[in-house]
Amino acid sequence: QVQLVESGGGLVQAGGSLRLSCAASGITVGAMRWFRQAPGKQREWVATITSGGLTNYVDSVKGRFTISSDNGNYTVYLQMNSLKPEDTGVYYCNIADAYGRFNSWGQGTQVTVSS
Repeated sequence: QVQLVESGGGLVQAGGSLRLSCAASGITVGAMRWFRQAPGKQREWVATITSGGLTNYVDSVKGRFTISSDNGNYTVYLQMNSLKPEDTGVYYCNIADAYGRFNSWGQGTQVTVSS
């Protein structure tokens, strides 16, 4: 049974930092992604890290966010620096299995950035 457990969200002032974690179990992990969903908006892709360590980011977070992984523990992280109010939302991890199917989602963790 696949289980993804997210942690690390919270309330922070603009300019602050947070680190999100997502620990996977019951799955042979491939690539890992982070998404976010702001109130009243569609879910938005934020970042991806492949099993080989290649990363990619949405333009709005480049230079501020860093995705990383600990494949030994099947955990993906999102280090978020210089946070802005527009980064507010629920953040979700999304994990691919060994066949590249992104079927597994975390429960979401709330990030709120105050101005």
